[in-house]
Amino acid sequence: MTRPLSAYRVVELGTLPAAAYAARLFADFGAEVVKVEPPGGDPARRFPPMIDGDTSGWFAWLNYGKKSVTADAVDLAALLESADLLIDSTGADHSAHPHLVAIDLSWFGKSGPYRDFKATDAMCRALAGFVQLIGPADGPPLTLPDYQSAIMGGLAAFIPAMATLIGGGGRTWEVSVHEATIALAEYQAIEAWATGPQKRWGFNRFTPTYPMGVYRCKQGWIGITIVTPAQWKSFCDLMGMPELGRDPHHVMGGERLARADALEARFIPRFLDRTAEEWFALALELRLPFAIVPDMKQVLSWPVFRDRNAVVPIEVGDRTVEAPGSPFHLTATPPNFGGRVPALGEHNPSYSSSPLGGEARRGGSDGRSPLAQPLPLAGQRSNEKPLKGLRIVDLSMGWAGPVCTRNLADLGADVIKIEACGYPDWWRGVDNRLETVTQRLYEKSHRFNIMNRGKRAITLDLTVPAGVALAKALVKGADAVIENYSAEVLRKFGLDYAELVKVNPSLVMVSMAAFGSTGPWKDTRAYGSTLEQGSGLPSVAGRPDDPPMMNHLAFGDAVGGLNACSAMLIALLHRQRTRQGQFVDLSQVQCMLPFTAAWAIEQSATGRVTPRAGNRHPLYRPHGVFPSAGTDRWVFVAATDETMWTALAQVIGWTGPHGSEDEVERAVAAWTRLRSADEAMDLLQRAGVVAGAVRHPVELIDDPHLGARGFWQWIERAHVGRHPQPSSPYRESGKPVAVTTPAATLGQYNEEVLGGVLGLSKDEIERLARDGVIGTEALPPAQRKARAMTG
Repeated sequence: MTRPLSAYRVVELGTLPAAAYAARLFADFGAEVVKVEPPGGDPARRFPPMIDGDTSGWFAWLNYGKKSVTADAVDLAALLESADLLIDSTGADHSAHPHLVAIDLSWFGKSGPYRDFKATDAMCRALAGFVQLIGPADGPPLTLPDYQSAIMGGLAAFIPAMATLIGGGGRTWEVSVHEATIALAEYQAIEAWATGPQKRWGFNRFTPTYPMGVYRCKQGWIGITIVTPAQWKSFCDLMGMPELGRDPHHVMGGERLARADALEARFIPRFLDRTAEEWFALALELRLPFAIVPDMKQVLSWPVFRDRNAVVPIEVGDRTVEAPGSPFHLTATPPNFGGRVPALGEHNPSYSSSPLGGEARRGGSDGRSPLAQPLPLAGQRSNEKPLKGLRIVDLSMGWAGPVCTRNLADLGADVIKIEACGYPDWWRGVDNRLETVTQRLYEKSHRFNIMNRGKRAITLDLTVPAGVALAKALVKGADAVIENYSAEVLRKFGLDYAELVKVNPSLVMVSMAAFGSTGPWKDTRAYGSTLEQGSGLPSVAGRPDDPPMMNHLAFGDAVGGLNACSAMLIALLHRQRTRQGQFVDLSQVQCMLPFTAAWAIEQSATGRVTPRAGNRHPLYRPHGVFPSAGTDRWVFVAATDETMWTALAQVIGWTGPHGSEDEVERAVAAWTRLRSADEAMDLLQRAGVVAGAVRHPVELIDDPHLGARGFWQWIERAHVGRHPQPSSPYRESGKPVAVTTPAATLGQYNEEVLGGVLGLSKDEIERLARDGVIGTEALPPAQRKARAMTG
């Protein structure tokens, strides 16, 4: 089978793990990826966990399927001249190769106060607002030691690179891993800006809902997320406490969160009556968002993952180990199922004598494949956004699907978002009490506004034939559709892929079920929290005696959306060249598995994982979150080598040998406690030590680095006025991608889309409004219920 990226040669320069992951994604789909390593090898080759004591499992996972050359054995200029795409984390200038699609990837970007900061994965997350709200209420905040921001940065690099391959022409994008990680905190930042800062509630508790966490069962652990009033009633019935579900003080999540201790005292003992598998089976019947929380052994062995090729073999020398593979489940053009890890400089002979790898590339006079010169999109010019000319029909709601289409819109695609007056996007609000409608509170949701900018939103009642017919008419002229409904919903409406491909045979459609659209768990209800729970990531987070610890309010939402965007772009590039559409059967839980990769590969190689150690790191000492001056204020500090330890010791006044980890941590804490987080960060960074203030998400709005880079863009919108919008983590010529169009009000673009795109007359549009097929105001609860019953 020819893979969709097999026409491309990708050169990877530098040692940033995010760059390695971005390049690995290209290798997954057939690109020839040439990794240029320092003569001594990428430092990640010596990064834990180790396989047989001499091979890094983390390096193996990031780099299987690539070719390795060393910088002293190749003519880099000639290699770049023969390449199509460059992923570079060295900061070098490659303007001498204007044909390249180039990604300039770094921790903090090429400008701003943090530009030259020393960093680690955890420190980046601390500065990105990812850490402050996790862990015990009295502190310190807890975070995973590594392996997280690298995935976010890799996805943030892959998306503009793929968009440019579709749009055509050489282009250079600057990508910040820090800003990519903010995708996981921007929702909390904007909510705190609008309503006030959230607090750290304690293990597995998060604003704005409750219960949401991981609980011990008779056997195993169960993850639960309860959001809506209806879910709370069903949950209480399931637990044998129906009176709680009907208590007016417990209607919304915030009300329940304030009474969490009392409520947990009631239901935690009930979980011990059944196994996690039994609770999960009952939740499936009741359509409640539950997930069994696996350990790494279960992640590698569960049929729900293995049947989808989510676990792949990786050849490391003479051994084969297993780990999560590509999460992009393209049904017509699947990724490679595993691969081999190259030895250092293994492919030097193929590239030292010829920059073309010992053989001419297919067809082009310059050595590049003619397939690597894409057909430009309609109206495409070099100064336009790369996806201009593409049209996407967006049937998704909440966070995951909308963040996918937000990226597509930022990159120039025309995104038409379909809602219904009786069933608006639930991120406009899940409170269906009458005042929500009469006060139009659904137009005042800041979280909705940051996810849905740049889109043309219309309303269609999909429970009636006229609404379905108009949706199909839009799909007929579209390039792609995305949806994140439960599996049976679109089938009921006649809008599933099997029906839509009849009106548009070359359609790309992305579906985003929790465990995919097939298998025994396909009907699992899920939120972003459910996805993290189901991935097993909580099993490796926290301290030794802690329960499995969730690492985010809704880790899987942003991650699922970025993976959906990436997968869609691969399918669209394949469609552009072959006119072949396809169904992308995305499992959002599978999208979370890369965050577990280091532990999963360690489990496969050794039969165990390194015991949990809180904020400590398996390689760096010290490494942790330390108190600073003020209430609940913290700073992250790490020494990644002996030179950095010597500098740290000098700053804090440590004398003598390194000492035990406990002693060093006490000394660091004694020093940081006397200084503000920013003062400690600045002093240590000037000394060359990794340090970063542990930002609360709301502090990101006024962060000096983000301010200097213009990360927050302020725009006006009806009902909310002037408000901040986060920029995409990729930019050109030092400037963020401009945010110019705010999120649409309900049905704002009905006339423009139905008239301008579908050609309906004014009379036809007015008749649709009279019949209730379209509208611009949410229906009151009674009318929603009546319409649902008749539909």
